[in-house]
Amino acid sequence: MQRTKAPFRADEVGSLLRPAKIKEARVRLEKGEISADDLRKIEDMEIEKVVHKQASIGLKLATDGEFRRSWWHFDFLAKLTGCEMFHPDTGIQFAGVETRHDAVRVIGKLDFPDDHPMLDHFRFLKKSADQAHVTAKMTIPSPAVLHFRGGRKAISKDVYPDLDAFYEDLGKTYRKAVKAFYDAGCRYLQFDDTVWAYLCSQDELKKARERGDNPEGLQQIYARVINYALAEKPADMVVTTHVCRGNFRSTWISSGGYEPVAETMLAGTNYDGYFLEYDSDRAGGFEPLRFLPKGNKVVVVGVITSKFGELEKKDDIKRRLEEAAKFAPLEQLALSPQCGFASTEEGNILSEEEQWAKLSLAVEIAKEVWGN
Repeated sequence: MQRTKAPFRADEVGSLLRPAKIKEARVRLEKGEISADDLRKIEDMEIEKVVHKQASIGLKLATDGEFRRSWWHFDFLAKLTGCEMFHPDTGIQFAGVETRHDAVRVIGKLDFPDDHPMLDHFRFLKKSADQAHVTAKMTIPSPAVLHFRGGRKAISKDVYPDLDAFYEDLGKTYRKAVKAFYDAGCRYLQFDDTVWAYLCSQDELKKARERGDNPEGLQQIYARVINYALAEKPADMVVTTHVCRGNFRSTWISSGGYEPVAETMLAGTNYDGYFLEYDSDRAGGFEPLRFLPKGNKVVVVGVITSKFGELEKKDDIKRRLEEAAKFAPLEQLALSPQCGFASTEEGNILSEEEQWAKLSLAVEIAKEVWGN
């Protein structure tokens, strides 16, 4: 049967390809030809349109496509109290391509500010979603993301000589964020998280050790931080997570199945749902889904790729869902693309038409598998 609450049988991760009007406006802003307020008005119009587009293809939710962001994570993290954006000598290395040289570091005591700009971003999204009669979904990076990529070197030793104090403040900051979004009207929030997948990658674990960090025990630490953040979540608020192996210009970072973290992630964190990437062999098999507790938690199986435009065949997707259902009940499964379509403003290598075909396919298959 279909679900009346999030995550829905046909769902989506979050980001969408940026419309040409937004890309053009950002270039004009950099040249000083328009103001930040001019850009905001263009973003407003494009977000209103994309929300109604999501509703029109049959989705029960809508995101703002992350249209106001350059990065899926840095735009949020850099606006936390105690954090700043900086420009290291290198970017993040994906398979065959390197990102822009942006990163975030901790320079002060962490907190969630009352005027964080993404609260207003959500309020605008909710107004548009209410008009389209769909649920507004907000995406923010997981607290683990602030720690893992930069590690100890990206956290001031003057402010946090002891990382235990950092983790404590990180949990408090995110608990405050959850409450702030709830108070702004958010009932569907998602923590986007590459770190669980990195903890399954021998290459990423090696890189962590090489930069002076010890990855042993991190999954338990992250689970405690996440659960602290969610401990006061109201009963009518759904919080999910999305686990990704990297998504930049249709490339990736890590490989490795979920087995090393599955029990902690699925049974040890208090999320309502898990968007899991399953569009390639790099994700391994469905066996780790056996750790999903029986009950109300849902795994949203990402077997439709957002990286390339070729449309999957319905029978192939249904077969993958049947395989997943051998390890977790079909009633606790749902369907989505494996990631967003534009984790950064550059976007993946496919067209908007192909993007909407992917999302429409998820809606059609969900109706056929779980009924109307």
